[in-house]
Order: sequence, then C-alpha cells, then structure tokens
Amino acid sequence: MSGHSQFKNIMYRKGAQDAKKAKVFAKLARDITIAAKSGLPEPDKNPRLRLAIQAARAESMPKDNIERAIAKATQTAGGDDYVSMRYEGFGPGKVAVIVEALTDNRNRTAGNVRTIFGKRGGALGETGSVAFNFERIGYIKYPSDVADADTMFESALEAGANDVFSDEEFHEIETIPDDLGNVTESLEKKFGTPSASRLDWKPMVKTNINDVETAQKLLDFIDALEDDDDVQQVYHNAEIADEVMKVLEG
Repeated sequence: MSGHSQFKNIMYRKGAQDAKKAKVFAKLARDITIAAKSGLPEPDKNPRLRLAIQAARAESMPKDNIERAIAKATQTAGGDDYVSMRYEGFGPGKVAVIVEALTDNRNRTAGNVRTIFGKRGGALGETGSVAFNFERIGYIKYPSDVADADTMFESALEAGANDVFSDEEFHEIETIPDDLGNVTESLEKKFGTPSASRLDWKPMVKTNINDVETAQKLLDFIDALEDDDDVQQVYHNAEIADEVMKVLEG
C-alpha cells in the first residue's frame, strides 16, 4: 500500500486548499444527491449513498449539509441529469492521470478538461490509455494517533481489509471496492470517523519526478483540474523526490 504515499507526497499544498472548503462541500453534496436519486434515500439500503455520506463525513462536512443534499434528491426528482465521466491522459513529466467528473453538460466538461490538459503541459488520451496502470480499490485513511500500527493492522484485517500501511502520520487501509462500506463502518466503531473513505485508483507503476520545475508544473496542473466545478477527483502516479518537495515547501 505504500503507493498511497502519493497523497502525502503533495500534502504541502493542502493548506492553501482550506479556502476551497465550500467548493469541496458543494462537490460532496452533489455526489450525495445523485447517490440518493439513484436508489432509496436511506444509507442502510443504498450502498452508493452510504459511501458518499462517509466521504462527506471524512471531510468534516456538517450534518445539516448532508441532510439537505439527501432532501434535494426527493425535491428535485427529474431535475438535473448528472452523469459520471472519466478522462485519462498524461500530465507534465509524462505522469499518468485519471480525472473523474460528475456533470450535467458533457460538452462543457470535456472542453474544460481538454483545455487544462492542453494549456498546462498535458496530453489528453483515449479512455483506457492509462487506466491499465492503476488498480481500483477502496481506500480509508486515519491519522496515526488514533491507534498504534499493530492495533490498526489487526483491526483492519479483522474488519475485512486487504492491507494496511502505517507511518508516523497516517494509517492507510486498502479494501476491495465492494467491501469499502462495511470495513469503514467497522473501523468507525473503534476509531471514529476516518479522514478519508472513498473508492480510489491506486497506481501500480510510479513515475519519478526529480526536478523542481516539472514538479511545480504538475502541481499547478492538478490544482487547475481540481478547481473545475465538475471534477470530483484527480488521480496520478507521480512520485515526487523528497529533495524536490523540500524546495517547493520552502
């Protein structure tokens, strides 16, 4: 699971993203509403909704926001028709990138994503052009202070997880996609709400980034994608060298 160090690898820029909290909540609320529309508006009877709510809680989204998003699904039946889209390609440094979006206008979203790739040193590819470099998994993250590594490892495997990676900052738990909801619920009973619980794309092969200029271009590229209102998640296979991160953080 050490492949998930990519999330930690670019955490320095997350401080600036605190100002984007409203946008993050808006995207989470949209996901909850669409999930509630796709089935019953009851988490215990709708696995997709349960996962969407867990992801929102992991981002500290207020309970009232979550409830409003669920209510909107019943209030706007037949309203905006959102569809899930996936885009694949390469970013600066030939880093493999997967972009997941939720949109009510495919042409708008495709045009925006294509523009970002084109203007920021990337190359948008066909569906399947990079996905073979990734594995679909369930991903759960806790801060390291909720338990020691052995306790988390034993608890996660008992709950049905596949693997656990722990260091001085985080416990990162991997599951098969279908088990994400059950494993998250089991761990919540022991350790509280995780800091992340979501379906994820795990890179199987990494692309090393060893120069500051390329790393900065890559981070700016990812930020531009994440800033788009229709983009829900951005995944990549970059491994930025520690010495480069120190320069960027400085």
